[in-house]
Amino acid sequence: MLPVIPIGPAILPTGPITLILGIWLSLSLVERSARWLSLDSVTTYSLASTGIIAGIVGARLTFVFLHWSAYSSNLIGIIWPINVGFNLWGGIIFGLLGAIFYGRARQVPVASTLDALAPGLLVGLLFFSLSDFLAGPGYGENTTLPWGISQFGLRRHPVQLYEIAISLGALAVWFWQQRRVDVKPGQPVLSSLAVYSAGIIIADSFRATAWLTSNGFHIVQIIALLAGLTCLVLLARLSEPAEAQTPPD
Repeated sequence: MLPVIPIGPAILPTGPITLILGIWLSLSLVERSARWLSLDSVTTYSLASTGIIAGIVGARLTFVFLHWSAYSSNLIGIIWPINVGFNLWGGIIFGLLGAIFYGRARQVPVASTLDALAPGLLVGLLFFSLSDFLAGPGYGENTTLPWGISQFGLRRHPVQLYEIAISLGALAVWFWQQRRVDVKPGQPVLSSLAVYSAGIIIADSFRATAWLTSNGFHIVQIIALLAGLTCLVLLARLSEPAEAQTPPD
């Protein structure tokens, strides 16, 4: 839609700029939410930063490993150019591992810390969808609906805009949960991620470039379904009333 922004003789790519802005806003929101939840904002911010840095490095190294034949004779290509060549799943795995190890080393409270990280994660996903909308390769199925957008000469579902709306809805659920007087640690993050997962299951069905299994199932929908069910099970366990303590004989 808008892959570059020409400014005089310079041409700025919208995709990387959008992602950098999203990372900055995500970290800022994590710091604010940590203060709101009476957590150590420095530690929580550092945990999120560690996860992001580990994810970026891991995504690059995974891509290089999977395409080693293209880099074996040009080792400088491993670190330059850095605007292309990242593996999403490698980034997710390394990012999670980096955050988990840092959290265990600092002995952070798991449920409350995840609550603080949730809005930053949702904003990050929002900007990832915005980046894909502006400059990414993703596009939706053909449609005749009035809110369709023109891409490649055809009217298509604006799937990235659907995903942005889903992120905003999940953020609204997180803020609503945090304002409840009886909220338990872990409920805001589980509720917001359950809403996001449900929305992604619907939105991905309209994506023309969806990842598919050999028998035609949407991979993202399967992951979102498992994540959503996990969140609902954990929410049900958190909602159970505490068992009455039986006094000793």
